[in-house]
Amino acid sequence: MAGNGQTVIDLDKKRMQAMVAKDIATLESLLADDLVYTHSSARLDTKQSLIVGMTSGSTVYTGCEPSDVKAQDLGDTVVLTGSCRIGVNSGGRPNSFGVRFTDVYANKGGRWQMVTWQSTRLPG
Repeated sequence: MAGNGQTVIDLDKKRMQAMVAKDIATLESLLADDLVYTHSSARLDTKQSLIVGMTSGSTVYTGCEPSDVKAQDLGDTVVLTGSCRIGVNSGGRPNSFGVRFTDVYANKGGRWQMVTWQSTRLPG
């Protein structure tokens, strides 16, 4: 794994922690304005709609623990793949499940930002 890979893995861990902590300032910095966020339910979010869902309380992340994360360093783009255990309260209903994900970060003006998230729910 080249230098950018570990940097982005660490940033993504920080992003997941920020989602649980509702740290909007960190999310504003780490999420690209043109973000495409595909939930394991196939629901789509933009940066704005993802943050609005979190601040309004309609989607509350209670846990987000990544594992087996690998990075493909493509220069100005890093693709992450791995698994994640997610705890979420959506529409007032608590849920906990595992996903496999593909997560793409791009270097935008010297700053790494997440541009794409796609997750698939694991069985069980």
